[in-house]
Amino acid sequence: MTMKSDVAATDGSVEKPKSFAALRNKGARAYLLGSAFVMMADSIEHVISYWVIFEKFHSPTLGGFAVIAHWVPFLLFSMASGALADRFDPRRIIQIGMVLFIIASLAWGILIFVDGLQQWHAVVILIVHGMAGVFWGPSAQLLIHDIVGSAQLHSAVRLLAMSRTLGLLLGPAIGGIMLLTVGPVLGLVINAAIYLPLTLWLWRAPFGPKFSDEPRAKNRTLRGFADVVSTLKSVTTNPTILSMTALAGTASLLVGHAFQAQMPAFATALGTGASSFGYSILLSATAAGAIIAGTVLETRNFLPQTPKTAFMLVGLWCISLIGFAATSNFAVAVACMFAAGFLQLAFASLTQTLVQLHAPKEIRGRVIGVYNMAALGLMSFSGVTIGVGGSFVGVHLSLGASAVTLFVVVIALSAFVLRSGQTAHEAGD
Repeated sequence: MTMKSDVAATDGSVEKPKSFAALRNKGARAYLLGSAFVMMADSIEHVISYWVIFEKFHSPTLGGFAVIAHWVPFLLFSMASGALADRFDPRRIIQIGMVLFIIASLAWGILIFVDGLQQWHAVVILIVHGMAGVFWGPSAQLLIHDIVGSAQLHSAVRLLAMSRTLGLLLGPAIGGIMLLTVGPVLGLVINAAIYLPLTLWLWRAPFGPKFSDEPRAKNRTLRGFADVVSTLKSVTTNPTILSMTALAGTASLLVGHAFQAQMPAFATALGTGASSFGYSILLSATAAGAIIAGTVLETRNFLPQTPKTAFMLVGLWCISLIGFAATSNFAVAVACMFAAGFLQLAFASLTQTLVQLHAPKEIRGRVIGVYNMAALGLMSFSGVTIGVGGSFVGVHLSLGASAVTLFVVVIALSAFVLRSGQTAHEAGD
């Protein structure tokens, strides 16, 4: 299967895709905006809860467990969630996830307000939050196909990936501002309300299987682990899906977003003291890099949409993280976080876009589930390499070692892909 970035016109000619093409679709605009807000709220909750956990317990191990508890559900249940999205109305599955998100935010706020937060409370809430993300993930990605159809699919998939990644990186900046201005309790209550617009819009949104002209596959039942094996076999002939899933999974396994859970410790070590100001600045730098990346990539479209580009972006991301882990200068750390935000959005949106565009429509939800198992589920173990490892050797060394290891693995993996002809297959169009 090949993919061209140009779009065939009705007269047989080829026209270049327009910037932000999917935003010309009213339904897509509302959906993409709502998705960005949800991802932002997801991140805001983590920023506030991570800071509270750090101040109350001062435990890198608990910070690492926060990452593990959040991402393990993706590893265990993404495939099942993808199968549910194939079989049922994805709007309702997304709404289940939104309700769980709201419950988690309010639970944090109540326990902090009454000063009754204990470690086991944090564990339970983070697990609930992780399950909410599993319900949301594959269904959210599958629904975009029903909203825009084939003509705007490329732009819509890329913009969805960007909106989610942008929200993921913008959320920490907003969360930091909330900590500085309204405090954790009110911030978490406000955060719960951020989930409501998408939840309410989905109630009557005229999208999903009931409104789609695309026939649904008859056999949509989930057959447990055998279904995972069957889905993996069905895409082994598609090198793009395999290489991008492997790349995203490796990046998540070794680094992921685990360094954000340790950002309070990094900020303190950089000389900002106990104040949350330095913490907020570092997170804001990451978000600023993501904002610039999202704007540049959609308006200029200068990066080739190939696996080779994704490998290059992840390698550069590793270098920026190594620089951040190694420096003791706050200004240099901010610059490294800006670069990390830019590169992280770029490679995350590219890998997700390539997988969604190449997924067979009859098992699209399952393929997205497999990708999420790798790209999101394997982040569980980054909490071990960076969080738990940081308890023994310090968070700077654990992040630096993880980034160096990822860089070496990316070089080896990209060399294997090039040697096996996978990249040539993708670039052959």
